[in-house]
Amino acid sequence: MAELEAEIARLIKEYLAKTGKSLTIGTVESATGGRIADRITNVPGSSDYFKGSVVAYSNEVKIALLGVKRKTIENYGAVSEQTALEMAKGGRKLLNVDICISDTGVAGPSGGTPEKPVGLFYLGLAARDASLSQKHTFRGNREENKRDAGEAALNMLKQYLLRCLNTRG
Repeated sequence: MAELEAEIARLIKEYLAKTGKSLTIGTVESATGGRIADRITNVPGSSDYFKGSVVAYSNEVKIALLGVKRKTIENYGAVSEQTALEMAKGGRKLLNVDICISDTGVAGPSGGTPEKPVGLFYLGLAARDASLSQKHTFRGNREENKRDAGEAALNMLKQYLLRCLNTRG
């Protein structure tokens, strides 16, 4: 079991102990293809807090299932901060979770443009009290970029959970 996933599990348990409230998590993934959910569910007991995932690889699934606005994709592209945030917000509602994390990116080796190069990823996080995004540009091959994006998304979740623990109870 990887350290980051175990740390997330520990933080969620600590939040429950401190506040008496459980937190639920979901993911909506595009370029990572389900890797974030896979890593979270590698932790024994993750069914206590992980509710589900949607792999929304196509724009049509992002629009129809997650509620991403067609205009958002037309104006900013599928790989954008705006799309990542709408994915996270739509996933939070669809999965009925407290926190939803999302990713959209250009894994490679093709598909990049000068404005959106291979390795560019946007991550989103939606919670009741926050909407956050991060932009990353990874420099690996397809496999490495997907792995690094998953790691960055889990780290973003960990940082959010740490803030929750430091501001509540």
